[in-house]
Amino acid sequence: MAKPKLFGISGSRALRSLWAIEEVGIDYEHVPVTYGADSKQASYLSVNPNGRVPALSDGELHLFESMAINLYLAKTYGGALYPSTAADEAQAWQWSVWGISELEPLQMQIVVQMFFTPEEKRNPKAVEGARKGLQRPLKVLDAALAGRRLARRQRVLSRRSQSRRRHASHENDQVRVRRPQQCTTLGRRLLRPSRARPRVGKTLRQAQ
Repeated sequence: MAKPKLFGISGSRALRSLWAIEEVGIDYEHVPVTYGADSKQASYLSVNPNGRVPALSDGELHLFESMAINLYLAKTYGGALYPSTAADEAQAWQWSVWGISELEPLQMQIVVQMFFTPEEKRNPKAVEGARKGLQRPLKVLDAALAGRRLARRQRVLSRRSQSRRRHASHENDQVRVRRPQQCTTLGRRLLRPSRARPRVGKTLRQAQ
């Protein structure tokens, strides 16, 4: 079977999918299609009729849109990287869509102004407005991550507590096992038949 082909350059949204395909660890072919004429050629348009990057070709499947590509890669090749339950899968979809709808439009305004616009033509008000606009969704993200960190910390503490209890129980079991052995040994010494112990009086009479 032919290797999957990923089209696009790292200086574009294709970076997301290049990162994702590296994470799943499969062998693939990278075709560095750019924003230019090569993305408008018929051979590429048969993969992505939008003439944009990225795109993925995997057997008879052709995909465009970086987030769709990433979810496909994770589910098909990612193993434990992809959620195992419907609820967790829905959460993955939710945050994926949320990122491109709530964060990306504002973030891209800053990127365009700061990296693609000549300094004399930049619009500081647009940058400041985008930064202020990002505060609301970033607070949502911070709260969600804080909840996950708290839940993770609680799980870690619970596992540590269980481990300590198991360790203590194991030590107690060892003590309970050793003590009867020690008592039995001491008992055999103290309770062995009197004939096994020397009789001081008899020994003295024999000496006389």
